[in-house]
Amino acid sequence: MGVKDAVAERFAGICRQRRMKYNELAVRSGVTPSTVYSMMDPKRRDVSIITIKILCDGLDISLEEFFSGPEFAGLEQEIQ
Repeated sequence: MGVKDAVAERFAGICRQRRMKYNELAVRSGVTPSTVYSMMDPKRRDVSIITIKILCDGLDISLEEFFSGPEFAGLEQEIQ
């Protein structure tokens, strides 16, 4: 799994835990729903750290807490 997929999976897991839809995450974070849905799209390969930080702020979690998820253990190397 690549880092972008791990980020999407981590947000999906947090939303499942909190019984939160992606639209609610967008509203809480002050971004458009298309921003969240675009990030979750497996065809999309990039996500910015700024977007991750904004979504974490909306969830009231730190970047440290976000990146401590098991999705980030043993990630594949991104250099091709």
